[in-house]
Amino acid sequence: MERVNRIRGCFSRGQVALTPIRFGKHLSRVSLLFLFALFTSSILLGQLPKNQGVLIISEVGISHTLTNLIVDQISEQVRQTPNHHVEFYSESLDLMSLPSQFSREDMRDWLQAKYSRYKLDVIVALGPDTVDFLSTYEPAAFAEIPVVICGTSPDQLANPKLRSRFTGTWLKFEPQKTLEVALSLFPDTKHIFVVGGSSVFDRKVTSLTKAAFSTLNTKVEIRYLPEMEMSTLTEQLRQLPSQSVVLYTSFFQDAAGVRFPNATKALPMIAAASNGPDFGMSDTYMGHGIVGGYLMGFERQGKITAQVVSELLDGKKPQEIPIETLPGAYVFDSHELSKWNIAESTLPPESVILFEEPSVWERNKWLWAIILGLSALAAYLLYSRKQLKQAKESQRKLSGRLINAQEQERSRLAREIHDDFSQRLAVMALQLENIAEEVPLSYKEVHRQLHEVEDSASELGSELHALSYQLHSSTLENLGLVSAITAMCREFTAKNGVKANFTSDKVRENVDPDVALCAFRIVQEALRNVRKHSNAKIASVQLLHEGENLLVRIRDDGHGFDLSQSNNREGLGIRSMEERTLSIGGNFKIRSEFGRGTTIEARVPLKQAGSVATGHLA
Repeated sequence: MERVNRIRGCFSRGQVALTPIRFGKHLSRVSLLFLFALFTSSILLGQLPKNQGVLIISEVGISHTLTNLIVDQISEQVRQTPNHHVEFYSESLDLMSLPSQFSREDMRDWLQAKYSRYKLDVIVALGPDTVDFLSTYEPAAFAEIPVVICGTSPDQLANPKLRSRFTGTWLKFEPQKTLEVALSLFPDTKHIFVVGGSSVFDRKVTSLTKAAFSTLNTKVEIRYLPEMEMSTLTEQLRQLPSQSVVLYTSFFQDAAGVRFPNATKALPMIAAASNGPDFGMSDTYMGHGIVGGYLMGFERQGKITAQVVSELLDGKKPQEIPIETLPGAYVFDSHELSKWNIAESTLPPESVILFEEPSVWERNKWLWAIILGLSALAAYLLYSRKQLKQAKESQRKLSGRLINAQEQERSRLAREIHDDFSQRLAVMALQLENIAEEVPLSYKEVHRQLHEVEDSASELGSELHALSYQLHSSTLENLGLVSAITAMCREFTAKNGVKANFTSDKVRENVDPDVALCAFRIVQEALRNVRKHSNAKIASVQLLHEGENLLVRIRDDGHGFDLSQSNNREGLGIRSMEERTLSIGGNFKIRSEFGRGTTIEARVPLKQAGSVATGHLA
């Protein structure tokens, strides 16, 4: 509808205002402009949807739940239908309480006078008296217009015969099913109190209910409360005998003539006053105090009515849409079931339960999902952490085995050099000396060359001896860690011109062989790096006894280096020292800055657990 109105607005602004003009050279231009305006207008008029009118006639006014529900559904669905430009009109005849001097003929004439100038395409008749009125006293202006019936049942109209232009839906009025389900849920019931109002509509519903109950075979007392004022009625409901059930029919007006919205005002007042459970017969009563019952489906009927109206506006004939009867359904209020301790298992099959409270899981499903997700993530992280720990432990053991294999190979090579090559060189030097003594002194050049070869053999022997010591220190095995490092620092100072100062504090000689070898190799590798890379003048080596640990610290006053670049320089030696430390359960740190030298610290446990070998030679 809004889209059409916008098109209309554009069209109005596009109109050409014709004003008096002079004949002359402008005549052809004005003619063309006029023809263009006519052509444009005809196109726009052809594009605009056809205006259509729908009149909704109710008998109780749009302030009541039933009327409001159906009117909203019809207007909403029809407006959503494409190619419709619909104007809605509404009348509340309130036929149930017309004054006696205002006859139905007067109502017919009033509608004829009002709507004879309107173009209507569909009429919606809401309520039994409205359907009866249009089928009996229809205005002449309505004679050819399709009528869609809703909000009533054939019983309320004594099974009327409607003409072919009537279509729509009937509801099935079966109050006996509501009574039966009430007695099945409350088997100890002794009294049924039927509550209804004083309007024409209320009386008719009560009368139909009474007729339906007359065929029931039950020992329960059924009492129809007489018409009375609302205050008197509620007071009587508060004093009902025990084991009573209230059946609410309809209450638009009390005995004093006070009007009430049926579902939203009268029913809550009556349900609040009742000292027994309340049942009803309309789905519009749900949520206003009734436990439930076998209910007429006004909400479903409203949707079907809206669909029928749309089909008629599309050009379908009412004869092509047969009148359908909609059955009721067992519907119950979850809150009322809990209030009266009614188990869902006792309800009839295929019952519908409304207003169910969501479970703890449903209310917090996103929170539970997050918690489950975080729990799964935590479990995965714990598992990953365990796997990482196991991997690190495996790596430590493997590193220890590799270091052990390396030390064993070093020991083997050291023995080979010391026991074989060094001995053979010593024998060779002795043989050369003997040969030199047998050569006559007159062969000075031969003597000189023999002495050079003898010196080279002796020097080579010394180098092999030093290499053997580096590969495997016998001093470490024989004299202990402190003595071995003391000898290493002295030799380093003598050979490299860099002073290596060694101090120890409370370190015993009988340190665990694995720990001693680890400390010895760290000092050896650190001094090698000092000689090759630091350009230092002084290096200090410390062995400190700290509780259950041995601290090995090597410092130098060299130029230092960038730790992030250590992989390209001292990285291999540093990695070797770190792996040795970690392999026996220690920790390794290195600090270095340009111009401030380098400090290496390895803290290792003095006692080794288990049998992981790290180079200890048996």
